[in-house]
Amino acid sequence: MSHAQVWRTHRQYAATAARWTADHWRKEADRRRTLRAQRKPLVADARAALAQARAVDPEGVTSLRHRAERELRTAKRRVPDPLWLFATKTAAAAGVAAYVWLPQVPTRIWVWAAIAVTVALTALTVWLAVRERDDSALKPTAEEAALLRRLEPQHWREHAEQRGLAGTLTGRPKLTEAGIVCAVRLDGQWTPAKLRAAEDHVRALLGARTGLRVQIKAGKQGGWAELTLRTRSAADGDDLKWTPERRSLGVDTVTGEQVSVPLGERLLIAGRSGAGKSVASRPLLYDASEGAANALVIIDLKRVEGRLWDHRARVASTPREVVDVVTELEAELMDRLAILPKGQDTWTPTAERPRITVVVDEGAEVMTACDKVPCEIETSEGNTRTINRSALPGLETIARMGRAGCIDLWWMTQKPTINDGIPKQIAPQIGVSICLAVRTPAEARVVLGEDAQAKGWNADELPVPGVALIRDGKRKPDPVKVRYMDKAVVIALPDRTPWARTISAPATVAAPTLTLVKDTPTEAAPATDSAADRVLKAIATASEPVRQRDLVTHTGLSKGAVSKAVKTLTADGRILRTPEGHLTATRGDDTAAA
Repeated sequence: MSHAQVWRTHRQYAATAARWTADHWRKEADRRRTLRAQRKPLVADARAALAQARAVDPEGVTSLRHRAERELRTAKRRVPDPLWLFATKTAAAAGVAAYVWLPQVPTRIWVWAAIAVTVALTALTVWLAVRERDDSALKPTAEEAALLRRLEPQHWREHAEQRGLAGTLTGRPKLTEAGIVCAVRLDGQWTPAKLRAAEDHVRALLGARTGLRVQIKAGKQGGWAELTLRTRSAADGDDLKWTPERRSLGVDTVTGEQVSVPLGERLLIAGRSGAGKSVASRPLLYDASEGAANALVIIDLKRVEGRLWDHRARVASTPREVVDVVTELEAELMDRLAILPKGQDTWTPTAERPRITVVVDEGAEVMTACDKVPCEIETSEGNTRTINRSALPGLETIARMGRAGCIDLWWMTQKPTINDGIPKQIAPQIGVSICLAVRTPAEARVVLGEDAQAKGWNADELPVPGVALIRDGKRKPDPVKVRYMDKAVVIALPDRTPWARTISAPATVAAPTLTLVKDTPTEAAPATDSAADRVLKAIATASEPVRQRDLVTHTGLSKGAVSKAVKTLTADGRILRTPEGHLTATRGDDTAAA
């Protein structure tokens, strides 16, 4: 090995050792700096308590002053020295120890020389660490530099009282890839919730712009809150355009991690108009329609988003189509549950019977238009009759039982309120909530939970469009920038055969075809009087007109059944209502009843 190679190898090892030492130096220095920022205010409080104790007991004859002095000493001991001061003290102590315990002068010189070399190497390492940190550390913008200065404990202490924030004190702020993070100590009656309610006072103290997102939540320990100013995003440098290689839903703006939502969950996707629900859902729809064991069904009465996917999914765009496809899905679900092997909790998707993801686009419109859909059916006599059918009971069944049969419901709405945009039977079944910007905190609570605001899930403060909060029981309330999937990309995706129900297993339920069958009365099976017949008989056999409330006693029917029967008989002209409000039968029905 040549001299140059030896020197190059030595430099590489030295650089590695220097980086390792510098990294540990930075971590220890940051740890000590954080502890000093948290514990130095406790020293100030202990000094104030001691001054008060000295005023009460100048002679020091009571335990009050002694206890205050002891608490001050304890508070001082708990504040660590800065790392540079700790290293200086250690070197000085080593030098003194060498002078005292090593009487021979040559030995002392060697020890002092070793200490001097160690100090020089440490200083060089620190210089390299500082230079490396300066080259790679985040550079604050002008706005961030101003906010960092105003978040310093000294500035906060001087201006907190006049801004109505007396009793709070900041720690040392830190600039991260997601913005500025600062711990706030809460004294007296202050709590994280009260500090959150005083957000306007915090903004005024910091001079923050109106559009800057401020997040206040509970700290890592009692008596502390965490203040976050979203001056930047960890997703700023990421390419958010969707590609088959970048198939995640989006990027976490705090950690920069890729965020995905697995199949098999019941989803609620909510956001006001223009928030980007359709764009946010496209990567999910791709996953739900990709692969032989996955099938996608889209219910879209607006006929906009569903049209983009009709070459890969089955699309229902009219109320009658919605009723038909829901009927098929419900029959398929019952069929799968009937033949599910004993001891197996969920259906295993196959190419013949895949996992089916049912996407309801704009649920409020589906709730209104698909509740009573006129459908013509054929009777046993060959005639046709129109009846009203509803898709909501079938969707509710899929929400409650679909997980076991691998038929998952995804509900999308821009009006996330119970019974207006989300059926009350479906809302409790939601497992994962994806909430883009909404109009009010009440809507955010419906989507993300009643404790949403208290825990930092403030969807009403999200920017528009393309930023969402995802609550699945694991994630923190960190915003996610969703990927953008262009319409042309969706149209260019490979074709897939849309799902349609086929009856192939022996243990199947009845096909979703409705036929009206009229029962023919026979002598062997005596007919049972209907509610209307019982009410008519009670009225006709009475010696005088009958009050409607008395019919409940005479017939044994419920009030609702009696009221419905009276309306039917009155409309048919079989009973009449007197001016006093009593009921009497017409002459023909009276004779028939007799």
